[in-house]
Amino acid sequence: MSEYDVLEADRLKELFDLTGPSYVTRGGGFAEDPYPAFHKLRESGPVHEGIVGPLIGFDDPRAFFQGLPYPDHDHWSCFDWETCDAVFRDGDTYIAQPPDADENALMFGGILYMDGEKHRRYRALVQPQFLPKNTTWWTQQWTIPAIEALLDRLEAKGGGDLNVEYFSAIPLLTITGSFGISIEDSLDIRAAMVSDGNGMAPFFRIVEPLIRARKDEPRDDLISLLLRAEITEDDGSTHRLTDQEVLVFAFLLLAAGSGTTWKQMGITTLALLWHPEWLDAVRQDRTLYRPVVEETVRWMPTDPMFSRFVAHDTTLGGVDIPGGAVMHMCLAAANRDPARWERPDEFDPGRPLQAQMGFGGGVHTCLGMHVARAEIVAAISMLLERFPKLRLDPGAPAPRITGMYERGPSAIPVLLD
Repeated sequence: MSEYDVLEADRLKELFDLTGPSYVTRGGGFAEDPYPAFHKLRESGPVHEGIVGPLIGFDDPRAFFQGLPYPDHDHWSCFDWETCDAVFRDGDTYIAQPPDADENALMFGGILYMDGEKHRRYRALVQPQFLPKNTTWWTQQWTIPAIEALLDRLEAKGGGDLNVEYFSAIPLLTITGSFGISIEDSLDIRAAMVSDGNGMAPFFRIVEPLIRARKDEPRDDLISLLLRAEITEDDGSTHRLTDQEVLVFAFLLLAAGSGTTWKQMGITTLALLWHPEWLDAVRQDRTLYRPVVEETVRWMPTDPMFSRFVAHDTTLGGVDIPGGAVMHMCLAAANRDPARWERPDEFDPGRPLQAQMGFGGGVHTCLGMHVARAEIVAAISMLLERFPKLRLDPGAPAPRITGMYERGPSAIPVLLD
């Protein structure tokens, strides 16, 4: 019996199905293609009053995401590259933390809600293990073993839904493995991550004792490294993370890392299956995986929107914005701005490589983006190498990309030979 046997398909579907109840508040059931509406909004002006979802027809009062709901704030959205980039770059006007925020309410936002010096210091403490040079530390110890076990399970079945039965577990097990958490406990933690803060007991039960244990007996894992991390300022003072800060960072890493990378794996794989010329190309030349991943993140990012809070009255894109408002950046629309990319709606990994916003921007650019890229490449390359005849199941419903605030495949049903 393998420890991976607890990864039952029904349990994974319950925790990861974008069209199921776990993703209702993030608009998982929104099945329309949002890009035509994004284009119309961008073409009619860079800034619009309102929230991205309602502006294109998704108006669910339960919507919960970064920058939502905040019903007592004015909401504005921007849609072109230049304006979104301006918001990311102006950290004095567009801040991560709401001006009237309750520190206790924001505790589990951690670094996501930090600005200025506090953000700089915290990021300096947690960033080293996420640099490009350290990606193999993650992939060799946790990502690749999980991939190999999951591929064995797929092979035994002769196929399945890659989205739920393969991709979903890989980032989760990479992160929880780096904490020293069992696979069975990882599923309980995943349930906590999709509870919108209502079922957090398993997270505390599992992670808090690990932090205490690693203080006494450090290991080669992420919690031990975070507890040992230290920076020295110019004045000679030193800073280390408190136990509470390590706990908060663990929560944020699990919430973000186990909720985005698996969907981008699925989108990238579908893009290749829908474009067989690129599927053949990556099989023949592994160096093409990097431009394929970058193009997919531009073409179809998993998080189409990210938000900032307006610190004071300002003007953006010729529009007066009041202090205290929420500014939503439609990263998906910015990533297809024709002022920056030719043929922006086309999937073309051969286009010149330039920065895109799928990993955010400014000082809050995704901390784990290098690890995410490495996971995506490992998962897809090992899949295609193991199953050279991999193809979509013609007898299953055609997969589609679904969702509003979090987007990903409805399913990726495949046959292996």
